[in-house]
Amino acid sequence: MDKVISENKIYSISEAIAEVKKNAKAKFDESVEVHARLAIDASKSDQQVRGVAELPHGTGKKVKIAVFTSTQKKEAEEAGADLVGGEELIEKIRTSGKMDVNIAIATPEMMPRLATIAKILGPKGLMPNPKNKTVTPKVKEVIESLKKGRADFKSDNSGNVHQMIGKVSYDPEKLEENFESFMGALKKTKPDAAKGKFVKGVSVCSTMGKAVKVKI
Repeated sequence: MDKVISENKIYSISEAIAEVKKNAKAKFDESVEVHARLAIDASKSDQQVRGVAELPHGTGKKVKIAVFTSTQKKEAEEAGADLVGGEELIEKIRTSGKMDVNIAIATPEMMPRLATIAKILGPKGLMPNPKNKTVTPKVKEVIESLKKGRADFKSDNSGNVHQMIGKVSYDPEKLEENFESFMGALKKTKPDAAKGKFVKGVSVCSTMGKAVKVKI
């Protein structure tokens, strides 16, 4: 959030997206990212932020999904999960130490069994969690939501949240709608322990571009 096009200017979201698209010079289709600075104490567990945003136009990134289940393997496979299994999948990950997916889902009965690979899943941000609906009996529904454009977000150690909302090639209107959906979801996650104005500042940028401050 330090590379800002104009230190003193705050843009409307439509103006900011226009600036981001204009200044994206990479030879690949850059991602468009939102960076939000929150009024939370990131060192306190009761002020951690975690939520889910349903982006109407998706992020433009292919989501690779693993499902840990002993009861809904067929449903998970039919819904398009990339990796499905129960005890045998846990053992495979435990012995290899690897898991090449973007997100992991588990049916409730599997959660106690995931303790053996928590040290592998945790650092990668892959441990299923009821707060973002990745521990669920509704596997098919969650997979379909993720494929359509559901985005799980959480605060980092600095009290910031970072979220991809599409690609530079997206129509400006689609990026703006995704931005509004994300911000709406973010504002709903304000912890009870956080006082005052929750979102202190927001900027948008492309993968290789400079940040543009957005009026909130």
